[in-house]
Amino acid sequence: MPLFNPHELRAQLKSSQSIMGIDPGSRQIGIAISDSSLMLASPLIVLKRGKLATTAKEIHALCQKHAVGAFLVGLPLSLDGSFGPAARAASDWALALSERLNIPASMWDERLSSNAVNRFLIQDADMTRKRRGEVVDKMAAAYTLQGWLDATAP
Repeated sequence: MPLFNPHELRAQLKSSQSIMGIDPGSRQIGIAISDSSLMLASPLIVLKRGKLATTAKEIHALCQKHAVGAFLVGLPLSLDGSFGPAARAASDWALALSERLNIPASMWDERLSSNAVNRFLIQDADMTRKRRGEVVDKMAAAYTLQGWLDATAP
């Protein structure tokens, strides 16, 4: 299944399906989920990054539980907007996951999402470094997903 244009992803959903936001880091994968009305993104869980087959099983179980109809995967473009090695790796991973689970996916620019979330957790939530490490990836996934939900709202 090819990766979809981000503005066409909503059309792939059936009514009452949600979208899973995924922030694929090198060690952890942040997961967020939208509500079925596609208005609000919520942080869900952080998975340990492993082999695609193992990770796909975990994500598939979450998809079943939350009626997921599509994936929105964070695209780590370089600060200048160029498509570097990290963006290529994320894109390849998203395509492989989409094909393995037969769920449509798209990529969305996630530059600085982790920085924005960390800044919030330090300044507004006064969260310790250890606690931030436990939640930043799933919150970055929610931040990215919320950006897409807002940008593509009808």
